[in-house]
Formats: sequence, structure tokens, C-alpha cells
Amino acid sequence: MTKARIHRPPKNAMQSGRANTRRWVLEFEPAAARRPDPLMGWTSSPDTDQQVRLAFATREAAVDYAEANGLDYAVIEPHEPKPRIKAYADNFRYDRVR
Repeated sequence: MTKARIHRPPKNAMQSGRANTRRWVLEFEPAAARRPDPLMGWTSSPDTDQQVRLAFATREAAVDYAEANGLDYAVIEPHEPKPRIKAYADNFRYDRVR
């Protein structure tokens, strides 16, 4: 049975925006190990399910798709960062800790 992972992708570390982090993604777990090609040296795998990446608007839609297609899935809940409210003036407070 094919195993799938349902999650929301994390924020890109190279940019400050949160683009492409609101959708839920269904990805398949690797079924076979990757091996280097003896002729060219490229990394390849006989498992083509690793190339499939499906995006859904909600978690429930992704779970419904997995159940409708008989996939064994695991839902990974996203880590929601707590917003830190700061003011620029806090940099100049006399009682700040160094």
C-alpha cells in the first residue's frame, strides 16, 4: 500500500514572505532507495510516486482524497509561530537586558 504524507510546507528561509504556505500538500513516501546511475552518475529511483506533489486548499480535502484513493496517510500538523509584538522604541529602553 502506498504511504502518503499530508502537511503544510514551512516558510521559505530565504524570504520573509509566507507565499505557498497556506495550502496543504500530499506527498508520497519513497518506496525504493535512490541509487547513482552507473553511466552518468545521476541519482535515480525506480519509484515515480516521489515526483507527485498534490496541493489542496484544506486539510480535510487532502484527507478525503487520500481516503477515496485508498492511500495510507499520515497528517503532520504545522508549527504555528507565536507573533512577537515589538516596537522600535524597545531597542532604546533603559531597562533592557543586554
